[in-house]
Amino acid sequence: MEAAARKELILEGLCCANCAAKIEAKVKELDGVSLATINFVNKTLIIEAQNTANINEIIDKTKAIVNRIESDVVVKEKTILKSEKKVLILMGLCCTNCAAKIEREVAKLPGVKSAVIDFTSQRLIFESDGSEKVNIIVTQVEKIVNRIEPDVKVLQEEKGKKVKYHAHDEEEGSIKNELIKSGIGAAFFIVAIVFNFSYWTEFALFLISYLLIGGEVVLKALKNIKNGQIFDENFLMTIATIGAFAISEFPEGVAVMLFYQIGELFQNLAVNRSRKSITELMDIKPEFANIKINGEERKLDPDDVRIGDVIIVKPGEKIPLDGKVIAGKSMVDTIALTGESVPREVEEGSEVLAGFINKNGLLEIEVTKEFGESTVSKILDMVQNATSRKAPTESFITKFARYYTPVVVFSALAIAVIPPFVIPGASFSDWVYRALVFLVVSCPCALVVSIPLGFFGGIGGASRKGILIKGSNYLEALNSVDVVVFDKTGTLTKGVFKVTKVSPQDGVTPEELLTFAAYAESYSNHPIATSILNAYQKDVDKEVISDYEEVPGQGISVKVDGKEVLAGNYRLMVSKNIPYENVDTAGSVIHVAVDKNYAGNIVISDEIKEDSKEAIRALKGIGVKKTVMLTGDNKSVASKVGAELGLDEVYAELLPDQKVERLELIDKEKSSKGKMIFVGDGINDAPVLARADIGFAMGGLGSDAAIEAADVVIMTDEPSKVAGAIKIARRTKTIIWQNIVFAIVVKVVIMALGAGGLATMWEAVFGDVGVTLIAVLNVMRVLKTDNI
Repeated sequence: MEAAARKELILEGLCCANCAAKIEAKVKELDGVSLATINFVNKTLIIEAQNTANINEIIDKTKAIVNRIESDVVVKEKTILKSEKKVLILMGLCCTNCAAKIEREVAKLPGVKSAVIDFTSQRLIFESDGSEKVNIIVTQVEKIVNRIEPDVKVLQEEKGKKVKYHAHDEEEGSIKNELIKSGIGAAFFIVAIVFNFSYWTEFALFLISYLLIGGEVVLKALKNIKNGQIFDENFLMTIATIGAFAISEFPEGVAVMLFYQIGELFQNLAVNRSRKSITELMDIKPEFANIKINGEERKLDPDDVRIGDVIIVKPGEKIPLDGKVIAGKSMVDTIALTGESVPREVEEGSEVLAGFINKNGLLEIEVTKEFGESTVSKILDMVQNATSRKAPTESFITKFARYYTPVVVFSALAIAVIPPFVIPGASFSDWVYRALVFLVVSCPCALVVSIPLGFFGGIGGASRKGILIKGSNYLEALNSVDVVVFDKTGTLTKGVFKVTKVSPQDGVTPEELLTFAAYAESYSNHPIATSILNAYQKDVDKEVISDYEEVPGQGISVKVDGKEVLAGNYRLMVSKNIPYENVDTAGSVIHVAVDKNYAGNIVISDEIKEDSKEAIRALKGIGVKKTVMLTGDNKSVASKVGAELGLDEVYAELLPDQKVERLELIDKEKSSKGKMIFVGDGINDAPVLARADIGFAMGGLGSDAAIEAADVVIMTDEPSKVAGAIKIARRTKTIIWQNIVFAIVVKVVIMALGAGGLATMWEAVFGDVGVTLIAVLNVMRVLKTDNI
């Protein structure tokens, strides 16, 4: 069997989104092509052929198609240096400082283009130059992890397999062993405190207790020092507790290690609980698919089902793949994907998405997308990889922790050494104790653990509301929105056009006018064209159509059975010097001319979404300074929609490139730190979505190009979810900053008290482990988005 081939073509000069869609459709029809997709934003066409034998022939035919549809576009082949993306699970990773070290070292490995650790999901994602290097890199990663965190297991994420982030049997066994050792150590500790022994007997009991409770911490610190990894929490606790023994504070040395270990246990349980809660939000991947083959049912993994296969979904089961219902009727629960609690009715002909839950009826569904291309797969990929795009706050805290710990260690050293030589009568042991208190409280875990959890929790909570945010950086940017710019059709309006009026000129019948318009629009995929073809309700004989030409921003020129037909807006009539009838209506007007003679006009109406007025009101209610609408529709329609919704500014009759230009001008008017959102749904919106600070795509009905270009995807097509996303972002920021302020204030206070001799190691342990535990528990509140 021949190997499949993949080619990427650059379409230089491609500026017509409609033409891009036609090129894509035509290339898909070529024999031997298994995939063809155009990214309008970067003007690339990706083609996958079923085998390598005829790839050059396909490329030649593709060039001919492009030349026929867009003669000015230059087609160039791009050599693809395919990079390999690999995901490893670092099972048992609970030290954020160690995670940062692993990330830095992996990123420096030869052949690694990028590497990022998502501490929340314990995933290491790296991208290499090619697949042949992956196994070598994985081996090197295992060595790095083993050196920095010997207890962490490196597992390779298997395609289609879910990873559970709560403790497995082996981890539970390890926790049990630690509890037994700590329990025995605590018993020695209590005996040494309660009974009055000689100095050396007491020392021996405390030392045994210390080794049982904290021996592993000391061992880790020594291993890390040997490997050049000095400044971490193990080092801080080891120095602090050994220092306590050195100044004969045996009870406090053991007690600090005991409560540190207990605190670490509760902290890890809290972190694991947070991880589990967050990942369960996206536990929407179907486990299996019942496929119908020759009248019999077989249970398969969704990854093994192909386009065109028929699957059976029984009541209570998840729909495993995107498809079309070919038999049956039922109610489906869509809350996992859209956040909508009201079930949706589906029947024969209805489109359904993977992740919907079938409530009551038996459904037979013809698969229209493989699982890797399905909506649920894209959602899972978006959410799982969202934290790889780190927010500025998150990145700053990571860098801060890297330099903070060494500074604290040297500050503690200064506290221990300088005062006894400077202050008359100062006790060396007293200042060493103060320095040890300073060390214990200084660990930045509360910040570096809770902040990534906070952002991931915000992204997970938003996803349950049908709002998919592609990165922590976008979630944080949503806190600074000044301007929200909307597209009209399909965003603020339903995008479902209907022919509401046919007005022919004398000598032309309504049927003739509609026929000319339908033939002119037959190659277009615009909603207006679709509405005209739906009203025509007959097959179009494309054999009689020739000289098809789309005039950007105006309409279409075509010959139908030898007659020149023009169909478009008033600008097309003006450009061709054809007198036309001016129509004042809330709908879109398509003027038609035949052989330079005006034949009449067709009015097409679009309804405003019920949710749109609430969306604008909600945005103004949360302090957005300006709401704007950009549309290619005529000024009359745009003005009426804008006035009804209460928009601040409306700009109409814009071409796609003019939308970008207008967006640039709007961008200059906002404040220097303010952000601008653009909300759109169509392929024509892709350039504007990419240009905005934050691009929102209407994902439920939106085009793949718009979703690809956007930073946030709204699955329900409700514009009010824009305000919802901003509210979630603000709530997330509030909780994260509560943790930052709380942690810093408590630590600074205890550090100051410790340095002043007013705090003991008991307060220091609370300032480290206790603060971290409280911060992690506070993060759990991010998940509660019921009132948003």
